[in-house]
Amino acid sequence: MTTLPSSATVLIPPAIPPAVSHDAPDPQVLTPELLRAWAWHKQGLDGTLLGADAADVYSRAGWARSVGGANPYLTLFARAGTSRAQADADVLALKIHELPTARGCTYVLGRDDFAWGLQIGRDAAVAPFRVLARMGVERGEITLLEEEILHALAESGSPLDPKQLKDLLGASVRNLGEEGKKKGAATTLPTALGLLQADGRIRRVPANGRLDQQRYTYTLWGLARTAMDDDAARSLLLQRYLGWTGGATVKQSQWFTGFTLAHTKAALAATGAVEIPTAKGEVLWVLPDDVGRLASFEAPAEEQIQLLAGTDSLVLLRRNSGDLFAEQDKGKQVLGSTLALQADLPDHPIFDRGRIIGLWQYDPGESRIAHWLFGGATPAVSRRIGEVEA
Repeated sequence: MTTLPSSATVLIPPAIPPAVSHDAPDPQVLTPELLRAWAWHKQGLDGTLLGADAADVYSRAGWARSVGGANPYLTLFARAGTSRAQADADVLALKIHELPTARGCTYVLGRDDFAWGLQIGRDAAVAPFRVLARMGVERGEITLLEEEILHALAESGSPLDPKQLKDLLGASVRNLGEEGKKKGAATTLPTALGLLQADGRIRRVPANGRLDQQRYTYTLWGLARTAMDDDAARSLLLQRYLGWTGGATVKQSQWFTGFTLAHTKAALAATGAVEIPTAKGEVLWVLPDDVGRLASFEAPAEEQIQLLAGTDSLVLLRRNSGDLFAEQDKGKQVLGSTLALQADLPDHPIFDRGRIIGLWQYDPGESRIAHWLFGGATPAVSRRIGEVEA
């Protein structure tokens, strides 16, 4: 993706309804249309995060799924108008960083979330060792390898990539043969690196400083652990998650967090979340302060156009892209598959106030955005496509 511009169409932030006490809104008022606009607002895509720094965007709108794509950059550009150069500078300054957290997946987080974000993902880092254990690898062997990795990084004085580490560590890195390859563990090195990263003792550094690639080196870190226990960390994640989404079902909450049903219910209880029925018959868990805001919320009257990644928080947090299509667009198909029936979109979405109005891809050969709009292009749509294309 080319460098994103530092400026964007200026959105006038709507007034944020105060957190006042209200009875739960009438379920019939909570239509799919209103809930799409509400999620749009909670994500800061309506201009309420314009000019915010990167760490604040990720804290208030949700951690950005990375997986070597442009989503972390598009997340910042759409909400705050942040340039790619500024985002890369924040990575270099460790204001934001890509870390393994919920479900063991990698997200870009703000600095204040590093330690407890790692805590949330620690169990997932242990899972690969269970695979090694079934192949006869003892925990002591991995512990020794971890210490040798730390020593090698200290001796080097500069970040090392996995190949350099493997060459330095020699026979300490065990090759697990064909059986290991079949189980996704060719050697013992990735498991040891994952455990060290989950403990905050090392961190993974993008080889060229950019978040939209998957070549990394490792360096010593020494991040202090949090004082909170795992129950408190789970409750904090659920609180953040419900704030990011504006409300979610138990099933959606479990998908994002990877928590058991028992842990999910305990964490929801700790947040004080309230059950709110909707016009569709779903029950959303909503934070207490948001109940009043939702009851008085009105959808924006003017167009608000954004080109987002398919892994943007608006789509990914609840994995509910089918709910983001207007009724008249739910039959739209790509290659014979109905878009509204797919768990994940085949292309990046174009949005207007929370509703998907088209799809897009970037054509690097032509340096242009190829797009498909379900309806005609309005001036606001054409302008936003041009801004992201630039």
